[in-house]
Amino acid sequence: MNLVFRVDGRVGERLVYRGEETGFEFLEAGRTYVFDADGGLLRLASEAYRIRLAYLFDPYLAVSASQIEALPHQITAVYGEMLPRQPLRFLLADDPGAGKTIMAGLLIKELMIRGDLERCLIVAPGGLVEQWQDEMSEKFGLAFDILTRDQIEASITGNPFVEKSRLILRLDMAARSDELKAKLQAAPDWDLVICDEAHRMAASYFGGDPRRNCARSPARCHCGIQFRSDGSRHGRERCRRRRRQPPAGHPPDGQL
Repeated sequence: MNLVFRVDGRVGERLVYRGEETGFEFLEAGRTYVFDADGGLLRLASEAYRIRLAYLFDPYLAVSASQIEALPHQITAVYGEMLPRQPLRFLLADDPGAGKTIMAGLLIKELMIRGDLERCLIVAPGGLVEQWQDEMSEKFGLAFDILTRDQIEASITGNPFVEKSRLILRLDMAARSDELKAKLQAAPDWDLVICDEAHRMAASYFGGDPRRNCARSPARCHCGIQFRSDGSRHGRERCRRRRRQPPAGHPPDGQL
């Protein structure tokens, strides 16, 4: 018989053999099933587990948990196209002001609620990093740090990409510093990388030879989104027709 007992709040167990039964004395009969743990802790754990599974009952949980009024095309893009096809990479090409940042915030928050996202990197032009930080905080309650030179110098490990799990990186900073790109490559994989104004990362020609833009994200990631503001009808139709050829060994990309 396996005997479970508690002494001074500590639970232990031991195997009792048939010959040891005579050494035990019956004092008082207890209930077959008893719960004497902290009820407050049980309620807390149950509530945490309920929140953890809330997306199964509310398919648009990030929408109701954010300070936004999502438009139909934003919900279709995030919940109808991107979420069901993770971890594909996507290119969002739409008119300026169409709410591409809102789509990104919805995707980030929904993936975090579902437990699929822990590390996220946003690469944006220098003039837009504060806007990204403000919108992620005010509309979605997501705290992102803007990477600065002071943060790099004050980093304990010397690599802020290792210490921080949610960062906003200036595009020009990533383009001009080989040391910073080396630290980015040495960091653990990112669950999601978002590149704003992705047309600035196009390959260029120098002396007749094509050169890959040094700002093109060298970060290893499971999935990513690239933004391009293209208001012309020709640009939108081109984005719908063409499908970017992925690098060798990578899954095909999606176009919205």
